[in-house]
Amino acid sequence: MDTLTVFYGLLFVVAFLYAAVGHGGASGYLALMAIYGVAPEVMKPTALLLNLFVSLMAFLQFYRGRHFNWKIFLPLALASIPTAYLGGSLSLESGIYKKLLGLLLLFPVLRFFFFSQKEETELRSSHRYGSVLIGACIGFVSGLIGIGGGILLSPLLLLLKWTDQKQTAAISALFIFVNSLSGLVGQLNKGIQFSEEMISMVLVAFAAGCLGAWMGSLKFRQAVLKNILAVVLSLASFKLLFTNA
Repeated sequence: MDTLTVFYGLLFVVAFLYAAVGHGGASGYLALMAIYGVAPEVMKPTALLLNLFVSLMAFLQFYRGRHFNWKIFLPLALASIPTAYLGGSLSLESGIYKKLLGLLLLFPVLRFFFFSQKEETELRSSHRYGSVLIGACIGFVSGLIGIGGGILLSPLLLLLKWTDQKQTAAISALFIFVNSLSGLVGQLNKGIQFSEEMISMVLVAFAAGCLGAWMGSLKFRQAVLKNILAVVLSLASFKLLFTNA
């Protein structure tokens, strides 16, 4: 089996698993591309483009399940969109980019390992000004690295007890979509071009995302999937932080 076939097979698995738990999957795509030696200037727009399709499918499925909360989402998104655009228009040196990506991959690891249990406590009301600050900070980092921000937002929502698991998935999915779009626009202003390989990756991720989002929005058992994702991302984070990936 050739290397390219293995890459697309892994891409399908990553998109499926992320969509099943309500994420766009940019952190997984970036980790996969980093391991395969893709240049950062290609990684960022590719991951954001993939995020658009997969996160939209995830949002639609969770929204149909009536898990979405506009009151919590709007201040987060309105603050994040302009900062995601700003971050997307900036570039980092390759070594710094990969080390920062390695650190950010630890967030979904913590989220999947420590915030996967069902909530037994009563939810709290969200804080408007806190939401604006959180949204602005996550938006900037999202655009800078090429992620949608769901891996940063999800554990915060659960830690603050503003949402339950399904609501977190629904809000994070649309948050990822709008930030990915804003970050991608920032990238487009730098003159990036879309290649045939990028389109092929979108088709693979879109098909996997549709299947994963549909199964995840129903009664699909997610605990094992989250543990698998956490282990894989832990290995990718170690490779980016401590080797010359």
